[in-house]
Amino acid sequence: LDRILSQQDAYGASDEGNGKTICIDYSSINIAKPFHIGHLSTTVIGSALCKIFRFLGYKVVGINHLGDYGTQFGKLISAYKRWGDKETIEKGGIRALNELYVKFHQEAEEHPEYDDEARAYFKKIEQGDEECLALFHWFKDLTLKDVQKIYDMLDIHFDSYAGESFYSDKMPRFVKELADKGIMEEDKGANIVRLDDYNLGTALITKSDGSTLYITRDIAAAKYRMDTYNFVKDIYVVASQQNLHFQQLKRIIELMGYEWTKDIVHVPFGLVSLEEGTMSTRHGRVVFLEDVLNKAIEETRKIIQEKGVATDNIEETAKMVGVGAVVFNELSNNRIKDYVFSWNKVLDFNGETGPYVQYTYARCASVLRNAGEEAAAKAADPSAVKAEYLTSESAYQLARLLYQLPEIIMDAGDKYEPSIVTRHIVDIAQGFNRFYHDEHILVDNEEEKTAKLALVLAAKTAIRNGLALLGMDAPERM
Repeated sequence: LDRILSQQDAYGASDEGNGKTICIDYSSINIAKPFHIGHLSTTVIGSALCKIFRFLGYKVVGINHLGDYGTQFGKLISAYKRWGDKETIEKGGIRALNELYVKFHQEAEEHPEYDDEARAYFKKIEQGDEECLALFHWFKDLTLKDVQKIYDMLDIHFDSYAGESFYSDKMPRFVKELADKGIMEEDKGANIVRLDDYNLGTALITKSDGSTLYITRDIAAAKYRMDTYNFVKDIYVVASQQNLHFQQLKRIIELMGYEWTKDIVHVPFGLVSLEEGTMSTRHGRVVFLEDVLNKAIEETRKIIQEKGVATDNIEETAKMVGVGAVVFNELSNNRIKDYVFSWNKVLDFNGETGPYVQYTYARCASVLRNAGEEAAAKAADPSAVKAEYLTSESAYQLARLLYQLPEIIMDAGDKYEPSIVTRHIVDIAQGFNRFYHDEHILVDNEEEKTAKLALVLAAKTAIRNGLALLGMDAPERM
């Protein structure tokens, strides 16, 4: 109790990362494609890891490695020139661009020559064609403006938006290095690295037309990050489908002779599917993340109004709880598990959910308010607390859970697993609610009351600190 009361917001923090930098590559959205429910995992897991490592004393560089390179831009230019108009796209933003993208794929089935045209347009972007570059930058600006709304709702910030196109002029030297070191060979006009000796198949470095691939850009990005940030870890929060890609990437960088390859970490996560099947941008079957967050806020607002919940600001509470429900639901599963997105599950406020933990926090705040300012201030002073008054089993179990929090946060960092924190703050919330039901807190004996209020304040602090690491707010009234 002494430690929590004196450290407050810093309880659970550490200085183990002092002077060390970690790069975390997460969210990494594709320009001109919808920010959908499938992007939720990388976005909130990556954000939570950034917060956890900062709390552990590291300097963290959050990187949104934008998917802003490739033939899809040729497809969009082709579609825009054929069916698009500026006003509709300006007004509709990313959704309007997505409609063009879907239409292109439908039409290209009948007209395969459209694909050739798309490749030619992308080549023009690479060659610096003025008109194509202007369209490319316009699509990019529209997308970033749209997705910023979602990042704002989730309170997520990046230190770098250096995406694939940023590395386009940095790749040739690595292609040359691979050739000079005898790691790469030519095969039917393409350049490849054979990794059969490591059971990793063959990695394609450049296609026969000379165009590069993800892996070429990732080699350039890893070296750039090492040179720029001197990281102790370069973490990629990317779906488990990409396991082979990252195994190949690490092996190639190791073959190039860079000893820091051991510090590249792929943090995989499972796939999200819809109850009606898999998502597909090409076929227009997606659930927009913005719609999910807005619907969660709207449903929460209805519940607040129906139940007549006392709150300082309905809108703010609805946003805290609604967005929090989505984030908590995502971070309560072990990240490697595949799961089916279900509206009912996200918006179920009973059981081990975000709203349950937030409600427990508000209950702690309510107990302290009812005790009065003077009593609450006394409970916050470690020298006034006589712990011998805390004798019940429920008080002991709660104190034990609070004591474990710093170790839990360390463990979550070691395992790159935010759900360890999520599960622990559910345990703390349940522990507090048992204590609240078993004990009479606002008793007549002043010293006993102070000790019990100190435990309430400690639980409130630990829950707030835990929620903050997940990227969630804690409402004082709910």
